[in-house]
Amino acid sequence: MAFDGFRLEQIDVGEAVLRVRHGGSGPPLLLLHGYPQTHMMWGKIAGELARDFTVVAPDLRGYGGSSKPPTTEDHEPYSKRAMARDAVALMAKLGFARFDLVGHDRGGRTAYRLALDAPQAVGKLSILDIIPTADVWRLADRRFALGYWHWSFLAQAHPFPEHFIAADPVHFAFRIAQGATYFDPAAYADYVTALGDPAVIAAMCEDYRAGATCDVKADEADRGVRQIAAPTQVLWGAKGAVGHWYDVLEVWRPWCADLRGQAIEGAGHFLAEEKPAETLAALRGFLIS
Repeated sequence: MAFDGFRLEQIDVGEAVLRVRHGGSGPPLLLLHGYPQTHMMWGKIAGELARDFTVVAPDLRGYGGSSKPPTTEDHEPYSKRAMARDAVALMAKLGFARFDLVGHDRGGRTAYRLALDAPQAVGKLSILDIIPTADVWRLADRRFALGYWHWSFLAQAHPFPEHFIAADPVHFAFRIAQGATYFDPAAYADYVTALGDPAVIAAMCEDYRAGATCDVKADEADRGVRQIAAPTQVLWGAKGAVGHWYDVLEVWRPWCADLRGQAIEGAGHFLAEEKPAETLAALRGFLIS
């Protein structure tokens, strides 16, 4: 595994206890994973990044081996703002007030929210295979309804989605990757273990409930008022839905003061696992410049 030499710890960040793998040397780089995964999704590129950076890769609250804080009626404990607070607190615990930041999927949503809420903390920002949450809902159409129906399903009131997901959580979570050979076996085993925990399933649903409510409100409050100040890179899979459904950079442009990006050829949604060499090259070209 490319995490050789990394430390694995449980770190209390105040509102949650995060499972964190960190290693390397150099300036700090925080990697945030997406649904339905854990920090193990970075395994194919973390070792190479650790040649130039001190790499920190946590499980988001609710996911993997991190704690699952109790929720509230407004779902704020699973908002991207709450996850961003965890990330800032984690990096402060490790001695880093400012850091570069890469986020995929839900981790990308946490990353851009962090960059908006705590601009002083972010040097450079790279966001993988998403557009902003409020824009997802604004632009939702037939393609989205059929292709990303899990957004609406997971956001339904407890315990409706939890009940049905529990019947076969691995198939539900990885149905778009059935038969895929690009997941590292150790990483995939970690995902499967996590999905066997009903508390993880409940937290994932809360994540999407927050995504349909308080995350949208936070984005709309910032629309046209605040921009991401950090230099920002957006990457997406050339074979994935995001690049086919949206003009990705045009959607992101109003949100970013300094924007660039590209498609990763041959990749679908799971960029760092499907095309690790190409994803690593794009990240290094941006972060080390």
